[in-house]
Amino acid sequence: MDKIIHYLILFITFVPNNYKSMFSKACEYGLKASIYIAEQSLIEKKVGLKEVAKAIASPEAYTSKILQLLSKHNIISSEKGPKGGFSMNKQELEKVKLSTIVFAIDGDQIYTGCGLGLKKCNEKKPCPAHYQFKSIREDLKKMLETTHIKAMTSDLKTGLTFLKR
Repeated sequence: MDKIIHYLILFITFVPNNYKSMFSKACEYGLKASIYIAEQSLIEKKVGLKEVAKAIASPEAYTSKILQLLSKHNIISSEKGPKGGFSMNKQELEKVKLSTIVFAIDGDQIYTGCGLGLKKCNEKKPCPAHYQFKSIREDLKKMLETTHIKAMTSDLKTGLTFLKR
């Protein structure tokens, strides 16, 4: 896992400004929102849009669209009314993989896109970083497919990890 985090930092640091980060901004917010909602669901608390947006430092309107998308893909639940809010089923938190959230928002582009942003990059005509990024993508895919959302909440309570700075 440390290797993947190292690669992510390198990727985000050295990729040109005009290239998208590894995850889209919507996906970043979607992951953070899901982790926050999962954390609150563990203590059986439903959360509102404003609370989620504040917790992840995201604009409310943008957060609303992301939460609608996560709800549409049955990743989170949405209940209207005075006792409503967003939540996740406590018993399902170990089944919801990070890859499910990423795919719901960004599709599979993270696993297939070029590391340098070229439109046509493949084994036959690779970019200069193709093989290094192929390895990084494979490690990232493995991490996303094996890490469940509940695992992401464990260090939030103790202050070892954060959703915003």
